[in-house]
Amino acid sequence: MQEKEYVKQVFSKNKEAYVQSTTHANGDDLSLMVKWLQPDTTMNALDIATGGGHVAKRLANDVKEVTATDITEDMLTNTSRHLQQYKNISFEVADAEALPFQDRTFDIVTCRIAAHHFPHPDQFLSEVYRVLKPNGQFLFIDNVAADKKPLDQFINTLEKMRDYSHVRSLKISEWEQLLEKQHLTIEKQQSRKKVLPFESWVTRTLDTKAAHDKVSDFILRASKEILEYYDVKLQDDQIQSFAIDEWMVLCHKGKVL
Repeated sequence: MQEKEYVKQVFSKNKEAYVQSTTHANGDDLSLMVKWLQPDTTMNALDIATGGGHVAKRLANDVKEVTATDITEDMLTNTSRHLQQYKNISFEVADAEALPFQDRTFDIVTCRIAAHHFPHPDQFLSEVYRVLKPNGQFLFIDNVAADKKPLDQFINTLEKMRDYSHVRSLKISEWEQLLEKQHLTIEKQQSRKKVLPFESWVTRTLDTKAAHDKVSDFILRASKEILEYYDVKLQDDQIQSFAIDEWMVLCHKGKVL
């Protein structure tokens, strides 16, 4: 599938940038994730689309074993080198929409800042349900779109301009419907504005001035409503930062299908 080949191309090219990215490596959500999950050393965890391995690293001290997966082999190989001191993290190339694991294998499944790259989010959640043990927990974090159509269109257009492997940031209401359909019951949820330093965000995937300027111009031409909603900060007419919507949700596996 073309979208998945795009993901492999982008993340192979930028594998080290995602390990070092402050947006991915830091954040209160990593600590909150552990607080919500309350993991223990009897548990096996699966981290889907691990990227730079930040969730796997954070969970490794609290669970028996973490299986870190990613569809991009180059990314996974690079991340495994950074995390080689964690002996209870294993690494496996895997498609989030077709996981190579048996049913009811994991106590915990996580997926952080990745699902906007998945062409079929319903299939992804079906796989999450399948590999979770009864009463297992699913911790999900991703960028989301606003309810208002112009705001939704803006952020998804912007993300696609900056990263052609982007598929779509869904609205919270869309995720809620998909989770309910897959019998993944929401226990806790939190929305927040995530501030992105513009320069590091845009150069993580774009390496030409023309592409960089195209993204910058697109933002600067946006309406006042959009600039205010995404809290675009300028200095000397240069974009310094902006803020996007992020959703964090903890679910448990509901009734057996």
